[in-house]
Amino acid sequence: MIWLALTITAFVLGLWAQTRWRSPLINPTLIATLIVALALLLSRTPYPEYTAQARPLSLLLSPAVVALAVPLYRQRALLTRQGPALIVGSLAGTLTAVGLDTWLPRMLHLSTEAQRALITAPATSGVAVVLAEYTGAPPTLAATLAVLSGLIGAVVLPPFLTFIGVRRPLARGLAMGSVAHGIGTARAREEGEQVGVASSIGMGLAALLISVLVALLSR
Repeated sequence: MIWLALTITAFVLGLWAQTRWRSPLINPTLIATLIVALALLLSRTPYPEYTAQARPLSLLLSPAVVALAVPLYRQRALLTRQGPALIVGSLAGTLTAVGLDTWLPRMLHLSTEAQRALITAPATSGVAVVLAEYTGAPPTLAATLAVLSGLIGAVVLPPFLTFIGVRRPLARGLAMGSVAHGIGTARAREEGEQVGVASSIGMGLAALLISVLVALLSR
């Protein structure tokens, strides 16, 4: 279980670094990913072997997603008032992300597998893996690009939104959730409950919209 222990240790190290140096570039998930990836490369450990040992952590993903319903319930009055704006904003953000992830790979002449995998990048990795069966993308690549999308979004979006003057909690949360899904939502919760709640909505609607788009396109 050495890889399970290393993953937990790397994430704790990332949390410690984040509390010591307050910077958007210091993200616990990003730090843990870099440490584990470097260790896998240096030891030449096959990825299936790592996933088998880290499976206990993967099993916690479902309860973690369900737990997002608690702050949603606490903010139900606000969500009821702002419902239409939240839905429109989330769908707009998701469609923009999907459009860019579809157009840019073609402009850069990436491989067909990469192009198909990037279509589902704005969704969570779990959704991306399932949808890979319909897009024809390699499941591992689809999951990797989804996680990478979340990491980049969690690091880049908060300072960028501040730079362009987006300071309203709901708007910031929707932007992070629609583009950076679970990792972005974790980052959004650091800014406050309302930001985290809006990000949860953005993440859920993004996964739903991308699933519908893939279903329509795969007919």
